Amino acid sequence: MNICVYCSSSNAVAPAYFDAARTLGQRIAHRGDTLVYGGADVGLMGALAQAVKIGGGTVIGVMPTVLQEKRIVFTDADELVTTRDMRERKAVMESRADAFVALPGGFGTLEELSEILTLRQIGVHTKPIVLLNTEGYYAPLIALFEHFYQQQFAHPWRDMYYLAHEVDDVFRYLESYAPAPAPRKWDGPGEKS
Repeated sequence: MNICVYCSSSNAVAPAYFDAARTLGQRIAHRGDTLVYGGADVGLMGALAQAVKIGGGTVIGVMPTVLQEKRIVFTDADELVTTRDMRERKAVMESRADAFVALPGGFGTLEELSEILTLRQIGVHTKPIVLLNTEGYYAPLIALFEHFYQQQFAHPWRDMYYLAHEVDDVFRYLESYAPAPAPRKWDGPGEKS
């Protein structure tokens, strides 16, 4: 399985987040899966990719030219895909992935996660999406999703993503995943059928 992982490139985050990234990378390698990710050697991205490689796994990095110029490329990647920009990067990662996992991250991770959730919502793909909730990181985002549902800005389609509390939960979910049918987005109260 090709597992696309979205995560932070910050070196300043707490050690617990690095531990989770390394554990996820070790498990990806141990299972014989392939990591598809943003291609950097810094932050959680670097820890994740290094763990996959140390475990004998395969790493596919996808990085736009503008970030390659910052000299943060993970040079031990088995394959490095260069893209024109961030939009193409996301498209390549999505096309190469069988599943998506979001580790804690900042604006870039949130943007990637939001897009892949939106594509799932409108039926572009049926791939599993997992948020690894290390240290309760994603609790505020899940609360925001619940606010969306309460205010009827989104259907309460909680089966669209899975909130994992530890790395083992991620793989239990991926192994048992069967896509739930999407609700019809435009059939809410007061909307046309």
